[in-house]
Amino acid sequence: MKKIRVLVAKPGLDGHDRGALVIAQALRDHGMEVIYTGLRQSPAQIAQAAVQEDVDVIGLSSLSGAHRSLFPKVILELKKRNAAEIPVIGGGVIPSEDIPYLIEQGIKKIFTSGSSTTSLAAYIQDLIDPDTDAVGEPRKIAHIGIAVENIDLALPFYTDKLGLQLEAVEDVESEGVKVAFIKIGETRLELLEPSNETSAIRKFLDKKGEGIHHIALEVDDLSSRIQQLKRQEIHLINEQPTAGAHHSQVAFIHPKSANGVLFELIQHERRDS
Repeated sequence: MKKIRVLVAKPGLDGHDRGALVIAQALRDHGMEVIYTGLRQSPAQIAQAAVQEDVDVIGLSSLSGAHRSLFPKVILELKKRNAAEIPVIGGGVIPSEDIPYLIEQGIKKIFTSGSSTTSLAAYIQDLIDPDTDAVGEPRKIAHIGIAVENIDLALPFYTDKLGLQLEAVEDVESEGVKVAFIKIGETRLELLEPSNETSAIRKFLDKKGEGIHHIALEVDDLSSRIQQLKRQEIHLINEQPTAGAHHSQVAFIHPKSANGVLFELIQHERRDS
């Protein structure tokens, strides 16, 4: 298999290249060929090097704060050379509020200072390798799970006070929980009542009391999503899909990998129309 070729460049007047060199070495460790152009490269020089070296992707690193100007200029220079198909990703010291602008200007993805090199390598692999099945982004928020001591006592707030509709109540024996499904637009609220003393919801209530327990994201291919997250060294509570409510398959991401938030990934049973 042909190695992925990555051009790592530092546009503008950045005076330090330690971070870029670390990234370059990390990508080499993941089996990629890396061309590093060095410091103080102009957008034109970077685009020309990418074309001459026949690279698959360009990685830009910026510490100077000039990314809003320089990154889009690299895109422009690639277009001038009929090489707009080369994807450009960016990283460095980039404020989160600048990310939407850079994406809008054609940068494929921004990796902030907290991103791991493993995530970067996995993204490039999925982006470039035609033999790798791309895993799409989550479709929507499937539901928000709310832990309660007693569904019957909690339900009137949602149905009477908020005027929402109760769809169904179901026991999920595998999780030791009773679930009430409340429809709100295209998503759901799920009231979670522990059905035994060993339930994870029972432990949550004892430790934190009633409140939001998790956020569920709907995905198309749960198994592929799990494998993608494992490649990115994300800590998973479930490394294999497990049975959930409504004949779904679910897996949980550990809060330690998600800034303290418990995320559930859920794939609903496909029904033939």
